[in-house]
Amino acid sequence: MSEATLSFSDPDQIPILLGTHDCHIRQIEDSLGVSIVHRNDELRIIGDDSLIQKSLRIFAELKAIIQSTGELSAEQVQTALYNGSFISEQVKQVPTTTPSSIDLFEKTKKVHPRTPGQSGYIKSIGEHDLVFCTGPAGCGKTFLAVAMAIHALRTESVRKIVLVRPAVEAGEKLGFLPGDMLAKVNPFLRPLLDALGSLLDFDQVNRYMENDIVEVVPLAFMRGRTLDNTFIIMDEAQNTTVTQMKMFLTRMGMGSQIVVTGDISQIDLPPDISCGMTDAITRLRNIKGVGVVQLKNEDIVRHRLVGEIVKAYQNEDTMGH
Repeated sequence: MSEATLSFSDPDQIPILLGTHDCHIRQIEDSLGVSIVHRNDELRIIGDDSLIQKSLRIFAELKAIIQSTGELSAEQVQTALYNGSFISEQVKQVPTTTPSSIDLFEKTKKVHPRTPGQSGYIKSIGEHDLVFCTGPAGCGKTFLAVAMAIHALRTESVRKIVLVRPAVEAGEKLGFLPGDMLAKVNPFLRPLLDALGSLLDFDQVNRYMENDIVEVVPLAFMRGRTLDNTFIIMDEAQNTTVTQMKMFLTRMGMGSQIVVTGDISQIDLPPDISCGMTDAITRLRNIKGVGVVQLKNEDIVRHRLVGEIVKAYQNEDTMGH
């Protein structure tokens, strides 16, 4: 075990970094596997050399945030942990050439990855039982996962597909939408249905859903279930809480596979609620059978302007913040 000391020229920064009831420090300790002791105007970090070096990089980023804004949120701590060296260690090395297509066994229809990043994504799905994929809008996170699910179903690797989405609103409230609960959550599930409909013909989608071979459900409806021999996809996972993510991941039964997709730049949770997706990635990053893929702007395959729009919004300074 080694030890490092983190000093502060401004002691007022320390309670901000610690967080309410030391919540920020506990979050860092749990994620990095180090011990942190606060004494006087210093923090002592105790752990393996490599973990201490990672911790120091995380703390340097958090101190910069505090110096700039005078405050620090739980979400900013999670983002710093996410953007540290952890994801880069887990992201699969993508091949330099685009490999195989995804055979849907729908007449002659196949899905071809269009970038090396997308190739690495489908390769990771093929090699792991649980895959986390983050990336900006338009990079094919959900579309490719649904295509891989259809492939698994038609090769009899699984018996069922379950598509899941949290019902979290971007500026609207569920209570303002008409109808019963199923009608209210339908708009949140529509993107998953659209992805399914773009890969299979309308009648086939209806038959699968009528026979319970394909199920599209809001996240809240997953509680208490165990899904065996099922390909499970959670979309928009950046809008799950830590508790919700734990509940979802533990639905995984024998012979099942899970793909979790999300864009951490578009979190719609309240600012005081921690993101379940980034939390899960930091917790599970070293477990065998878990893959982490980070798609980037160059993997965007929608309209050319989508990539430019994403770039413009990534720099908050351009928004006048």
